[in-house]
Amino acid sequence: MVPPGTAETAVRGQYLASLIRGMAERDQTAMSALYDATNRLVYGLVLRILSDPATAEEVMLDVYMQVWRQAESYDERRGGPLAWLTTVARSRAIDRLRSGKQRSQREEPLEHADDHWAPANIEEEIAASEMRQRVRAALDLLSPEQREVIELAYFGGMSHSEIAAKLSQPLGTVKTRTRLGMMKLRETLRDVQDERGL
Repeated sequence: MVPPGTAETAVRGQYLASLIRGMAERDQTAMSALYDATNRLVYGLVLRILSDPATAEEVMLDVYMQVWRQAESYDERRGGPLAWLTTVARSRAIDRLRSGKQRSQREEPLEHADDHWAPANIEEEIAASEMRQRVRAALDLLSPEQREVIELAYFGGMSHSEIAAKLSQPLGTVKTRTRLGMMKLRETLRDVQDERGL
């Protein structure tokens, strides 16, 4: 006799595995669907490890970015999709915990943020200018919908709810566009992050 819920679990696993295969072919729709189906589980796991909602949100983005990059390497014979996803999530959360990054960095007043980036000489000024150009170029690679929500959120200072109201879009759609856009930006700017040790 098949235990209750086993059939549903198997079907769900097959569905998630099909989404990962779609991601391996760079299907962003599959990425959105995987995120929608699993983000609560991933966020809950990461939050339990980190005990900080803001950091958990950041790490969750890192998890889906890593899953997007490594989708081709996923092998169903070695474990189910949820097991793979939670392993990635646990690993990223523990890495963040061990990195010793302090909450104070995120909570520092914005008026002091420029102190870290103020160019001390002409070389740094040129580097800062190049960085701005790379960020602008990366924004240009986003879909119009993703770019719109990111600009409203990060340059307009609007919350997800405010953006949803302004654009007459469901809140979930706005959140998904923002997350996918940020993941694409991080991937595009990965070389910059590596140079700065971020």
